Amino acid sequence: MNLDDQIKQLENVRKEGSNKVFSMYLNTDPSDPEQQGGEWKIHFKNGLRNFESYLQEDENKEELKNFQQVKKKVEKFVRGNEQNYRRGIILFATADEEIWFAHRVQTRLETEFHWEETPQLDQLKKLRDEFPKSGIILVQQDQVKVVEANMNEIEDTVYYEFDVDTDDWRQFTGPHRADPSMGSGGKSLQQDNFKDRYEANKHRWFKSIAPKLDKRAKDHQWEKVYVVGEPDPTQELKEQMNKPIDDIIQKNMLDHEESKVLEEVFG
Repeated sequence: MNLDDQIKQLENVRKEGSNKVFSMYLNTDPSDPEQQGGEWKIHFKNGLRNFESYLQEDENKEELKNFQQVKKKVEKFVRGNEQNYRRGIILFATADEEIWFAHRVQTRLETEFHWEETPQLDQLKKLRDEFPKSGIILVQQDQVKVVEANMNEIEDTVYYEFDVDTDDWRQFTGPHRADPSMGSGGKSLQQDNFKDRYEANKHRWFKSIAPKLDKRAKDHQWEKVYVVGEPDPTQELKEQMNKPIDDIIQKNMLDHEESKVLEEVFG
């Protein structure tokens, strides 16, 4: 289920009586100056304790029991992921287990806790709008790297390289940095030769890879498309793709870490 479907499902949730919905946005960002000492642990502990104390004072035994069931599951999730925190946690839960949505996210959150009839979705929707499912295409003359991201988190990375032996693009996975225009037989063009060959064939090269990228954009439901690279190859690729390009960033980042690419694209 994609995020839009999950949000729609959560929008339809309404509980009555003692079986309410717990909503949590927890800022665990280690780069936040206010989190240097792991203060989020205190906020988390206090947030749960405040609800429990309120329900104990209210003497609503059934609602207290439901909250304590939710609290137990939430604490287990947080403890179980303590070594793998990113920048925040978004969580929705009910005692009857009809709702359980728990995600670690790579975006900073405002810490909030709610125990109400409906899940509080404002921050989740805002993040969905700010960081939609995107395809980021990093391009050089004979190399293309695609970074797929959702909610500012990397979902997949694929690489394409033009093979002079087969006169076609080949796809591979995993970190890779080949010599320019390295063929499958191991022959590489001399650098002074390559520039001439690129100029003579760039239209055909990018025309042949554009359908592969368009198909991936459709199959993976990209909402936004960004092209990153030097002016000539980025413009050439834009002209060949059917999928509209939302933004072009004229900066060579093909060999940069994916996290740095996301910072450049989303700011």
